[in-house]
Amino acid sequence: MSITKKTIVDKIEVVDIYKYVQIKTALIILEDGVELSRKSNRYVLSPDADISGEDAEVQAVCNAVWTDEVKAAYEEFTSNDEFFPSAVSEESSEVSED
Repeated sequence: MSITKKTIVDKIEVVDIYKYVQIKTALIILEDGVELSRKSNRYVLSPDADISGEDAEVQAVCNAVWTDEVKAAYEEFTSNDEFFPSAVSEESSEVSED
């Protein structure tokens, strides 16, 4: 009997105007080529992610959808305080003595 395990990229999806790339991987346990179990994992990559360690297929999708325009729009979005306010603003850090 030979037991092996392998991880595969099961699904790649591109969502939202900022082209987030959602990846579903599957860890598969096989015995003599017959699947015994499968465990899924999901994660998301944003346009500012380092994809150098990703699967070649994932890299290809990211490189295709993350144009300079998408990266610039994402950078502007994430630097906008309206959407990403500081964890502690100056007003909320002041203690009221009322």
